This record gives sequence, structure tokens and C-alpha cells, in this order.
Amino acid sequence: MGNKLYVGNLPYSFRDEDLQRAFSAHGNVTSAKVMMERDTGRSKGFGFVEMGSDAEAQAAIEGMNGAPLNV
Repeated sequence: MGNKLYVGNLPYSFRDEDLQRAFSAHGNVTSAKVMMERDTGRSKGFGFVEMGSDAEAQAAIEGMNGAPLNV
């Protein structure tokens, strides 16, 4: 499967730390990156999370799919 996850529909106020915090409840987060506009510094509304293992990635998918993200 893989342990790097695409995360879409993020609030524009979300930053790397927010993404890491949201996914850490489902396992070890080795990296969390919100993609930002180069010129404006504004979030693009999506990012990537890398979990410690495939099992943790699957747990994150099941736990976070459709769940609201609180800022």
C-alpha cells in the first residue's frame, strides 16, 4: 500500500504542525507537509503525511476519512 498519504480539502489556515497534530492520533507521523503557494505563501489546501508504517497509514485513512479538521 505505502505509508505516504495525500490529504485534500485542508483549511487554508492549516500549517505543517496542524497536519502533524491531526494525524498523530493514528500513529507515528514521520513527516507532514502542507503545500504552499510560492508567491503568496498561502496554503494550496492539500498536503502529504508520511506515517511510520503501512498499518499506521491504514489506521489514519480509516480514522480521518471524512472527519472534520479543527483548526
